[in-house]
This record gives sequence, structure tokens and C-alpha cells, in this order.
Amino acid sequence: MLVLLPPSEGKASFGRGAPLKPESLSLPGLGAARAAVLDELVELCAADEDKAREVLGLSEGLRGEVAKNTELRTAGARPAGEIYTGVLYDALDLASLDAAAKRRAARSLLVFSGLWGAVRVTDRIPSYRCSMGVKLPGLGSLGAYWRAPMASVLPEAAGRGLVLDLRSAAYAAPWKPKGEVAGRTASVRVLHAPTRKVVSHFNKATKGRIVRSLLTAGIDPAGPAELVEALRELGYVVEEKAPAKAKAGTTAWTLDVLVDEVH
Repeated sequence: MLVLLPPSEGKASFGRGAPLKPESLSLPGLGAARAAVLDELVELCAADEDKAREVLGLSEGLRGEVAKNTELRTAGARPAGEIYTGVLYDALDLASLDAAAKRRAARSLLVFSGLWGAVRVTDRIPSYRCSMGVKLPGLGSLGAYWRAPMASVLPEAAGRGLVLDLRSAAYAAPWKPKGEVAGRTASVRVLHAPTRKVVSHFNKATKGRIVRSLLTAGIDPAGPAELVEALRELGYVVEEKAPAKAKAGTTAWTLDVLVDEVH
């Protein structure tokens, strides 16, 4: 199983350990693209703080994030699973998983990023600010920029099992599973049952809880149908939309998880 996650806007502070070692990151096929984005981002932030703040879409109160980006090559790095914070990651709570579940998380979770493309939760990265919606002066829209490198790297990373896509729309743009990989992909949205609408807090928190439940139980569905059964056994209310027979095997499933409240 490969679980595709969005990052979080909020991030933990720099670590105190060794700085970033780009060659140590997972998915080495993304290395050249990562280097180009890193160079462009650092140069932008070092040259003109006001322009960088505008490009990155940061408020005046977040001006300090620009300075932080200038130190990306020398700042202490931490595992990505510790860097990303926010509602989804609070609910996932990687730090409290038992050893076996942590090993499953290291194998299964892939976090998409405007700066890094995608990283494993064990990859050591510095805290940064650069969303997938950013348009860097020399590279353009990062959502579009990452499509070519992702297309050559992600199908192999997907392996042969289920691809569970929990990304937000912006982070789904760089790579959309196609063909045979799409046929074993399930995208999930969480709906507030009384209104049948997506509510941000319910959506993020429930996605974190779903991943935690699967990791803790050691469940590794082979495909979308098995995922639906597993989620129902775990107590979730799930409505599935399977592809039409003509498109079966080449089109992703869509799953709606209905929740009344998040504890």
C-alpha cells in the first residue's frame, strides 16, 4: 500500500542535527528537480524579501518564513514526519505508533511537497515554506513543474498494491495515477454526514485517523474493494463509487467517508 498525503502549511521548527543531505532523500529520480526548486527558492528569498513574500503568498506576520527559506541548506533537518504538523498529522500522531506501525508508515506514507516533490516520513528535511500553488519566477507553477519528474518516478514507487490518495486538489495536480495504477487507486473525501459537505477540520482529522487505523491494525489492502471492506470493519461509514465495467482496471475509485463528528 502506498498512501499519498498532502503536507501541512504549519511546520515544526528547524532541527538541531545535521543539515539537509539531498542525496539521502527517497525517490532519487526527483533529485535534479528538487535541486532546481531549492536553488530558485533560496535565491528568491535571499534577493528580495518583499517580492519573496508576495510570490509565496505570505502575510506580513509570516515575513520570518522568508528568512527561514534562505537557510535551507544549513539548517538542521528532522524526519518529515516530525516537520509536518497540523490537523491531519496531529490525528495520525506518528510518534505514538508502536514499532511495527512505524515501520509500516516508513514504507507506506508519501508526503507531497512544493519544494521536495514527494518525501517519505523518515526523510530528513529542514522546515520550509513553499506550497505547490507557488509560481517561482524561473520555474513557473510548481504544480505543473513537477509533472514530468513525477510521471517517471511515481509509477514505480506505487508498487503493485493499493494506492490510497488522500491529497488535496493542489497536491494532486503534479501526479495523477494512470492506467493500471489508477485501477488500484482509491481517492477519499470525508463528508460531514448531516450536510454531506466537505468540512476542512473533519476532512483532515478523519484522514489522519484512517491512516493511523490502517497502520495500527496492520491492514494492507490489495485494492480499493478490499479497502472498503477494511474501513467498514474498522467502523467507518463508507460509500464507494467503483468505475464502470468498461473502465474497470484503469480508473480510480472514489470513496466517501461519512462522519458526524471527530473525537
